[in-house]
Amino acid sequence: MELIQENPDLSAYLAADEVIDHGHPVVRATAGRLAREAEDSYSYARLAFEFVRDAVPHSQDAEDPRVTWRASDVLEQRTGICYAKAHALAALLRAEDIPTALCYQQLARDEGDGDGGHVLHGLVAVRFRGAWHRQDPRGNKPGVDARFSLDGERLAFVPDADVGEVDYPGLYAAPHPGVLEALRSAADRPRLWKNLPAAL
Repeated sequence: MELIQENPDLSAYLAADEVIDHGHPVVRATAGRLAREAEDSYSYARLAFEFVRDAVPHSQDAEDPRVTWRASDVLEQRTGICYAKAHALAALLRAEDIPTALCYQQLARDEGDGDGGHVLHGLVAVRFRGAWHRQDPRGNKPGVDARFSLDGERLAFVPDADVGEVDYPGLYAAPHPGVLEALRSAADRPRLWKNLPAAL
């Protein structure tokens, strides 16, 4: 699949905003700690990915009722669903001048009966070697083994077109409005889970 950079200005993928708030002290401190362990920008990106994947539990997996959406809150509270974790990773990467985009997949909702409809899943793409490379920091669990890779995708999920799943090619500089609305309006994670966006 050919990824599509929605904004032709690469600097948009380095910008800070209310969600990807990489000027926040919590983000800066986390980025600084990771950068001290890194030999170069590639190793920093891998360390940042592994930190968000492993040290910030996915709130559904952990049955954590809190809802986070701002990158600094995700890192401070150490919880979030896929979108929130993507925001946190984007902030850590942009803090070290690595262009980072937000991307989405439409996946079948797993409600146990095989007919739960669809849900939007969030991940990121990083710019290295003149190309974009998607990464998924949602967190591993049985059946999910996502890894940082510039040589072929190692994502959490591979969409299955036979069940209506979709890989969206767009690379966005800011979160999708429907994603933000769902996160901001949810009183807790169980209610958020019932109102996740189904598509872009």
